[in-house]
Amino acid sequence: MPDSSVPLHGNRALVGRTEVVRLLGTEAERAAAGEFRLVELTGDPGAGKTRLLGETAGAALRHGLTVLRGRGTEYENDVPLSLAVDALDDEVESRAEQVRAALDPESARLLADVFPALSADRPGPDPAAAPSTGLNRYRVHRAVRLLLEALAAPGGLAVLLDDVHWADEGSVELLSHLARHPPRGPLLLAVTYRTRQAGPRLTAALADAAPGLRTRIEVAPLTLREAGEFLGPSVGAQRRRALYEASGGNPLYLEALARSAPAPAAPAGGAAPDDDGLLPSAVREALAAELAALPDDARLAAQAAATLGDEFEPGMVAVAAPTTEAEALAALDELAVRDVVRCAPAPGRFRFRHPVVRHLAYASSGAGWRVAAHARVAAALDERDAPTVTRARHIARSARFGDLLSVGVLVEAARATAYQSPATAAQWLRTALDLLPEKPGGTAAGPAPDRLSLLVELARLQGVGGRLVQGRDTALEVLRLLPPDAWAQRARAARFCAILERLLNRQAEGRALLRSELGRVPPEHAVDAVPLHLQLIGDSLIRADFTGAAEQLDRLTAVLSRPGGGAGTAGDPPDDWMPLVTLRLGCAYGAGDLDAAHALAAKAERLTEEATDAELAPWLESLAFLCWVDAMMGRLPQAARTVERSLAVANATGQSYLSPWILTAQAFTYGRTGRLAEAVDRAEDAVDAARLLGSDECVALALAVKSLMVRWTGDATAALALADEAIRHADGRREWWARLGVVGRGLALVGLQEVDAGAAQVLAACDEFVTPLLERSCLLVCCEAMADAEAERGRPGAAASWADRAAAVPGGGAGSGHAVLARAHAEQEGDPAAAARGAVRAAELFEGTGERLSAARAWLRAGTAHAGCGEKSAARTELARAAEVFGACGALGLHARTVREQRRLGVRAGRAAAQADGRLSRREAEVAELVRQGFSNQRIAERLFLSPRTVETHVAHVFAKLGVSSRAAVAGKLAGVRGPEG
Repeated sequence: MPDSSVPLHGNRALVGRTEVVRLLGTEAERAAAGEFRLVELTGDPGAGKTRLLGETAGAALRHGLTVLRGRGTEYENDVPLSLAVDALDDEVESRAEQVRAALDPESARLLADVFPALSADRPGPDPAAAPSTGLNRYRVHRAVRLLLEALAAPGGLAVLLDDVHWADEGSVELLSHLARHPPRGPLLLAVTYRTRQAGPRLTAALADAAPGLRTRIEVAPLTLREAGEFLGPSVGAQRRRALYEASGGNPLYLEALARSAPAPAAPAGGAAPDDDGLLPSAVREALAAELAALPDDARLAAQAAATLGDEFEPGMVAVAAPTTEAEALAALDELAVRDVVRCAPAPGRFRFRHPVVRHLAYASSGAGWRVAAHARVAAALDERDAPTVTRARHIARSARFGDLLSVGVLVEAARATAYQSPATAAQWLRTALDLLPEKPGGTAAGPAPDRLSLLVELARLQGVGGRLVQGRDTALEVLRLLPPDAWAQRARAARFCAILERLLNRQAEGRALLRSELGRVPPEHAVDAVPLHLQLIGDSLIRADFTGAAEQLDRLTAVLSRPGGGAGTAGDPPDDWMPLVTLRLGCAYGAGDLDAAHALAAKAERLTEEATDAELAPWLESLAFLCWVDAMMGRLPQAARTVERSLAVANATGQSYLSPWILTAQAFTYGRTGRLAEAVDRAEDAVDAARLLGSDECVALALAVKSLMVRWTGDATAALALADEAIRHADGRREWWARLGVVGRGLALVGLQEVDAGAAQVLAACDEFVTPLLERSCLLVCCEAMADAEAERGRPGAAASWADRAAAVPGGGAGSGHAVLARAHAEQEGDPAAAARGAVRAAELFEGTGERLSAARAWLRAGTAHAGCGEKSAARTELARAAEVFGACGALGLHARTVREQRRLGVRAGRAAAQADGRLSRREAEVAELVRQGFSNQRIAERLFLSPRTVETHVAHVFAKLGVSSRAAVAGKLAGVRGPEG
């Protein structure tokens, strides 16, 4: 909400804090100058954080920033993204036209489900738009970031969030996103929280910010001199010291104790907290005495108001009490006179003078009375047709066991909030389950919800919400509740549980569970155990245990070949069932039988195209697996189509826990086709989704692929940092995806000219080529890259060794572009004519599969080889082809290398030509805007958490795509450039 002139802590002058106020002023000034700044004010309750937030507001206003405020509340942290809505919604409503003009359609659609001010603009169902469910909420976070950028224009914005230790899960995730992906433009984000009540997710979210953008201020107690100034001259020296020692210098405690009668004795060792750790006992007693001294009707009104929310209206106080509205107004007048409550910024509403006072007012009422008060409020909200989530908050605190109507409201609230905050939705669903009898009957509204179905739904929400342990435990609860002979249901539950075990880095436990369940299934029900077989086969393939996978596949085929054993919904035979064909494809590809693999890939593609989304949904992991295998085999158009289909099905069916794998496959595919900017963007999406999921496996895979994509751009420093982080998350796991981070590290070191160290890393990643875990396409990429590096430093023998390794990889013969190119690198020095022929052949092979960057690398080698044997005309042509592709794709390191070769031949070459459509990636658009604002590369690096080298690369990409050669020319070009890509 916009800043109000109503003080949050009365009109008392600020005491002390001179240095903090100066620092806050500096932060506001830096934001007004165009920077993003994150300020944290942390300390004990009553330390003065909110007052200092008010000083921040004043500084921001003096520097011309629009000030918006939001606040977390103790009992309402089950409303998704409540901090953002509280802070921004009024401003969004007042500037709706500007907001609509600034947002793309997808962001507008997402935000219409978050902000009431935009809900009237919510478009009708769009069949082409993927629902924003589960892990897709990182798109909501991105849309909020775009909204903040729109609101920050033109004069700047300060968003001040108080008491974020009470923030809901969705708001914490949003803060994490903003810390890692700061909005562009002049924006100050200031938050307050209690140090000891901040959960690990909140502290981790704020710590994600780059040190250069984040200022953390621990609000210290007042000194004795400052406490005396705070208390005023009417308090004598002896009482002042006693109050100071009892309060520890905390302003709230000082005020509470000073309101009480005689000065309390100072406890030994300073102010001791009470039993809930919130307040010192003496302070709690003083505040409790203040409430106890209220007239009965005023105390009742305070207790009623405490059940309602951070802000409340008199009419609802009357409902909760219960009393008449006139009596409630009179009681609120009395509370205002005694400074228990104050007028809120919104007309006709009130709030407590401090959250601690509300906490004690709520706790001072009887537990039974609170249940009845919440029930009265829930009933009144129902009569007013209030939103389900608003009603659910009170129902959860008042519903009786067996109240099926209340269960229905809670389930509805869970489903309404699932896409914004799965963790919040899981809380609603768990409460509903706690109220649901074991054998409920129906109601006039319909049959009661099924407990097992709700538990399955809960497990998925917990998993997608990053509560993997809770999700696994819920899935195990489902298994315990299922009858021993419910074979099909048990198999599905065990399969999902094994998926969560994998995400928790407990693959062995997942396999043991699957085998245990499989061993219990009698032969006549073997077909019901198909999900168990599929999961075990997939697990073997990930571990590169192709023999084990093939054996398990044979057993599954035998089961499906029995009479009545058809796997599909129409009883498809095993040979025509997509999941089985996909797993056979994985086995064939992993074993090196490429002819069989290509035939199976074509068959899997046909079966996928013929299947409906409903038929694919139960076996979506197989479809995600197909994305990867298609990409690895060089079937890039097919991989791109399968990725899009997989993402749509995952989002539509609540299986977004698979999104990180699918998004990473999309990044991998884009990279192989030369769409580097999109590849890096998709890899960032995958990292964001994986972090929300809380899976080290998914984070490691996404970071490793991002490292490989960034390496292509020429930024080896950033690629190395990403690879190192991927390795930390992989934690030594012996699976193919865990090796990718080591590959990224090795190739990044090569890019930094540390070839020997890089070669050692690559050999380790490839397990010295003795039963390697890496799949064949990655092995070939490693061999080709290392052969090139060795050839470039004049070691043809070492290059030949890498070429020999490539030739020994299954499929690494004359039909492999990477193997052929590796040999061309090795022959560059001794037989340049042969090297040229081989490089031209490799380029043709790569172009046949759409691998533009690899083809350009081959043309680069062909050019240098032809130059080496005196065929300068051919060399110039081939180098020109390479330079064109490198420039268009943004592979600036390779482009610079090509230009150097051209200049050796007397060709006058310069920067890469502008990209045909001039579009910038999201990151490039961010960098371009900061260049336009006059930021140096170093300041851009600090602002966007990038290395200076990464910024240099992005600036070069911007110059190339816009066709300019100076920073001054960027501003003139930006107005005519289309928006960021996907």
